[in-house]
Amino acid sequence: MRDSQTRIAVLVSGGGTNLQALIDAQKAGILQNGKIELVLSGNPDAYALVRAEKAGIPAVTVGRKACANREEFESKLLAALEEYKIDLIVLAGFMHILSADFTGRWPERMINVHPSLIPSFCGEGFYGLRVHEAALRYGVKVTGATVHFVNEVPDGGRIIAQKAVEIQEGDTPEILQKRVMEEAEWILLPRAVEKVSMAIRKGERI
Repeated sequence: MRDSQTRIAVLVSGGGTNLQALIDAQKAGILQNGKIELVLSGNPDAYALVRAEKAGIPAVTVGRKACANREEFESKLLAALEEYKIDLIVLAGFMHILSADFTGRWPERMINVHPSLIPSFCGEGFYGLRVHEAALRYGVKVTGATVHFVNEVPDGGRIIAQKAVEIQEGDTPEILQKRVMEEAEWILLPRAVEKVSMAIRKGERI
């Protein structure tokens, strides 16, 4: 078993609500086997960067639009991850699909939270409000969130944890999005990160 905590990078693109859930979990002692060492943003205007600054966490921006192509973008991401000696990557509202070459470097060391019960309403094109719009349009009675390992298939990696959330009459995509965050994502993600961090420290497979 390693003596040190698992070194975590959180990749973000927007408001950073899931990042905040992880920061809060770290402060509360829920996250014990891992520590957030880096926040990496694909968007220089992401409010998540403000959250990182307030929490005293180093932050690096690699703007996708400033890069000539995906290869340059991923090369810069990789350089930052290597500089901070990252063990575990958490995608928390990161709005860029990573290549198979990139994800292949982090087998079962990269996780994502998705706002539905995979395999429903997932895969390429299903992100943000689109997921909740699809759930309401289809008429399902239960949705939720899933934390899964990341591989070369969007939302296709092995599932780590899921939590169900009931859909209520009168729900809009915005209302449903907030409930899924509060009742599932913000609870599930910190627990899953702690579970994977512990497994990495112990050299075990989940």
